[in-house]
Amino acid sequence: MSTPTESTTPVGATPGPQGNRGLRPWSGRSGRWWLIVGLVLGFAALSVLRVVTGADDLTSSGTIRATLIALSPIMLAGLGGLWAERAGVVNIGLEGMMILGTYGAGYFGYTYGAWAGVIGAIALGMIGGLIHATATVVFGVDHIISGVAINIIALGAVQYLASLTFVGLPGGGATQSPKIPSLPTITIGPLSDGLGDLEDQDLFLVSDLASLLRALCTNLSVLVLIGLALLVLSYFLLWRTAFGLRLRSCGESPSAAESLGVAVMRYKFGAVLISGGFAGLAGGVLAMVASSNYRDGQTGGRGYIGLAAMLFGNWRPGGLLMGSGLFGYTETLGLRQGGTSVRALLLAVAVLAVVGGVVLILRRKSVGGAITIGIGVLVALVYFLIDEVPGDFVTMAPYVTTLLVLAFASQRLRMPAADGQVYRKGSAG
Repeated sequence: MSTPTESTTPVGATPGPQGNRGLRPWSGRSGRWWLIVGLVLGFAALSVLRVVTGADDLTSSGTIRATLIALSPIMLAGLGGLWAERAGVVNIGLEGMMILGTYGAGYFGYTYGAWAGVIGAIALGMIGGLIHATATVVFGVDHIISGVAINIIALGAVQYLASLTFVGLPGGGATQSPKIPSLPTITIGPLSDGLGDLEDQDLFLVSDLASLLRALCTNLSVLVLIGLALLVLSYFLLWRTAFGLRLRSCGESPSAAESLGVAVMRYKFGAVLISGGFAGLAGGVLAMVASSNYRDGQTGGRGYIGLAAMLFGNWRPGGLLMGSGLFGYTETLGLRQGGTSVRALLLAVAVLAVVGGVVLILRRKSVGGAITIGIGVLVALVYFLIDEVPGDFVTMAPYVTTLLVLAFASQRLRMPAADGQVYRKGSAG
């Protein structure tokens, strides 16, 4: 049996510069370098912003550690979406699968222990994935309709199960589970203490780097580390193995893949099951790391935000990590220092808008450049006129940030060519 071979032009894409335009920013070695450069420059910019505005919590170890916890469920949900969509199946049901995961973590974690809660979260998420895979892959139901149905069914099912299993237990009720046993955390004492002393010296960039390293070795949940490891593993499996090439070919041109001997239906079904498992684990992180029990409404739309992070990342793990980090960071700042830190970010937005406007003008896009510069000036005026961002805007800042980033990134996005299309076995003819 022959299998498709890797090439510079994806299956189903038009060759040449026009057909591959959307792939260039995140493909191959150049994609990894862009990611590294972007992370370094972004961290350096935050260090400068901390010095200029005096908002010390922008790069503190507490903020970074809280950001890692906040980005983990979004990243895992987005990773689930990435697996499904690379195989050609749109998974709008990530939110519902996350909801199932929160209940699985709450019930199995309380009843059988912390690690049983992790397994329970994955298992219930995979049940949601099984339903979605059966509907879309086997019966050819529209992917969006199936995903929305799963979100609605999961919400009602979990509310019913919670009232059935948690009412009458100590600390439990119809809207929450009893306290779940904690998962292990990692702390390297001497290194953490030394980095803490360096962080307190308030040195430009040096203290900020110390804060980053201290966050990685102080009270860090093993589930957060497992999530990051799964991101790296997913990249290796999908882009460095024959299995990944076959799976991605199902999302680019399933008929061509089937003609080369790939079991398209099996790959699609398996990818959606894996997608559900990742989404369930994302719910488990919310229940066991971000909180200490299952609570009704705990996901807060993070399944949809995970999809947005996946889109921002152009269906690539590195970009997904950056998108998840952006949302998690803005959410963390709003919770830790409220309007003060978010106000400092307004200055960064203003500078970026002005620089972006100048770049557009240099590219002979005068109208767009002028509008962008005008927005930057307006944001700068808001920064200098207020002392603290109102609480309501602080709450919505992560969502606004996500929408803005998606709007600016939309020009370079390229989804898998057969994403969302109903495929029947034997269509290769």
